[in-house]
This record gives sequence, structure tokens and C-alpha cells, in this order.
Amino acid sequence: MAPVRIELTMDLARELGIVEGLDVVDARPATEDELALVHTPSYIERVKKLSDHPVYSDLTIGLGSDDNPVFAHMHEASALIAGASVQAARRVWTGAAPRAVNISGGLHHAMPGNASGFCIYNDVALAIRWLLDNGAEKVAYIDVDAHHGDGVQKMFWNDPRVLTISIHEGPQSLFPGTGFSSETGGEGAEGSAVNVPLPPGTSDAGWLRAFHAVVPPLIREFAPDILVTQHGCDSHMDDPLTNLMLSVDGQRASYLAVKDLAEEVCDGKWVATGGGGYAVMDVVPRAWAHLLAIVAGHPLDPGALTPEKWRERIEHLRGMPGPQRMTDGRTVAYRAWEEGYDPASWLDRSIHATREASFPLNGLDYLP
Repeated sequence: MAPVRIELTMDLARELGIVEGLDVVDARPATEDELALVHTPSYIERVKKLSDHPVYSDLTIGLGSDDNPVFAHMHEASALIAGASVQAARRVWTGAAPRAVNISGGLHHAMPGNASGFCIYNDVALAIRWLLDNGAEKVAYIDVDAHHGDGVQKMFWNDPRVLTISIHEGPQSLFPGTGFSSETGGEGAEGSAVNVPLPPGTSDAGWLRAFHAVVPPLIREFAPDILVTQHGCDSHMDDPLTNLMLSVDGQRASYLAVKDLAEEVCDGKWVATGGGGYAVMDVVPRAWAHLLAIVAGHPLDPGALTPEKWRERIEHLRGMPGPQRMTDGRTVAYRAWEEGYDPASWLDRSIHATREASFPLNGLDYLP
């Protein structure tokens, strides 16, 4: 989660001319009252105290662990990220912008009363709560991070107004160990949580097969007022923490698919965030530059060269130049679910299990 991820992404986006097509808007930190919409007051107070005294820790709320070390200004930095996602939601919902993105956001593991998985405050959950409190009747959340979006699911487990869909590496092989197909929502909100656990080694074709077999039918049936999405790019084959095998080209295809769904179902209203991604120089900047360009309405040619100045900065940082192109050279194609279900395929069994568990609860036929 090194801040250099964001710096290198924005440097690349500026040098490619992407930022010229975006309104860059200041955000203020979320207030304590705003944070308390999704977090317990006692947790917020403890984060503030540890932020002022970073030599201490409190493992009972997940702070001081390897994943969540305590650091100076922890509260202020995390509140600013949360405030930026609220600002993104506000601008889209009020019509100031058709869509918005906060690449520093997507901290989807944070729970109401504890930090988890590099996440202190759950900015995406707070953005969703702001939308609900300001007139949105239905919000759909799509999470494509390699890790399960457990914090957001937890916070809206019993709320039928929020549909959470997470596509992730299966819990048998990856943190946080949740996100089974059988997790479908709480009492009164059955079907509002949808999970697509993928086998380790799933690549572009399999990932896109799973996405298109599950996400579009559910989004169309739910008919949300707005999409809120998390675009962790740790599903990439070079990511050191996960076992999925996507390329930047496959990730770009997922961003375009989400944009198309927003335009089809909710008049283009779309709030996007970043998330995980730990190949911080070769993958994250290129993936999120594509995301920024798509949000700006001017998708990049995947074959475009990366700017020489940007490659030189990476060489200065690590002794090796950055990638030459915005592509990994992969052709993005997948076999549609309607073309047949293969019960011998682990991937197809996972997709089928999700459809069987979630589609009937949403009024859909789960059969191929």
C-alpha cells in the first residue's frame, strides 16, 4: 500500500494526458460524525489516540499488526481517503459529474470496530451510506479485488437496498478466508450479498467468463440508482500476494464492462475506487491509468507506449526501467456462460454454485 503506487499512477496519467480530461477536485477529511455512520465511536476514538501516539498498538482492534501498523497521522490520512470517496459519491449523485474516481480509496476490509487487511476506515462503505442517506434507494457495489470485499459485505449484510458483489480468489487460498458462494445476505436481505470465489490460477478468460455469467444479470435485475465499485488490481499475474493470473488487458476489460453496465442500468452514474495492488511499479500505475482514462470517457489504446520520463523515474527508484507499453500483449476473449457449463471445471463449478445460491433469491433462473 506504499503511497508511491498513487504517485506513479498520477504521474503516468498526467504524462499520458488523462488528467486533462478530468476535473481534479479537492476533498476534505471525513468528520468523526461521518465516520460513525459505518464505524463505532469507540473505534474512531482509539484510532485517533494511537495516531497521536504511534509507539503504542491495540491488537484487539487490529492496530499494530503486520497488516495494520500504527503510524503518525493515521487517523487524518485515513479520514481524508474516506472523505474523498464521499466527495466522489456526492459529485455523481448531485449531477456535478456523470462518474468519479478515488484511486486512493477502496479500503474494503475495514470493519465497524476494527482495522483489517491494510484498511483503517472503510471509505467505500461510507460512500454507500452517504448515498443512501441522501436519496439513493438502491446501490450496487461491485468488487473486483483479488481479496473478498468482506468489510463492505459485513456493513450491509442486513440491508436489502445494497447489493454487494465480490469476485475474488477463493477463501481456501487467500485472506480474509471469507466470500463463499453460500454467503448471500442476512435476514430480510437474502440475495443481497453475492460472492464469486475463483480458483487459484484463474486468468483473463476465466475471470471474464465468471464476471459476465454473474454480474450483468444481477445488476440488470436489481436496477440500482448508482454503481459503486472497487478496482483492486492485485488479481494481476505479477502481484506478489495473490494467485490469480490476470493481465492489465483483462483488468482494462473489466473496467469497460463496469462502465457499460453503469450506462445501461443507471444512466452512467458510477463511483469508482482503487484498492489492493502490490506490484506497485509495473502493474498498479498502468492498470489505474486505464481506469482513470475510462472514467474520463477517453479509454487508452492498450498498445500505447508509456512515456519515457515515467519509465526513467521507475528506473531511478528500482534500477530497472518501467514497462514499455500500456498492455501486457494479451488478447482478451472469453467463452460465454450460455455456450455451456462444464462440471469438470473448477471455475465452472464455482460460477454455477454462485448462480445457484444467489440467482433464485434475486428472481433469476440460475441454469445455463
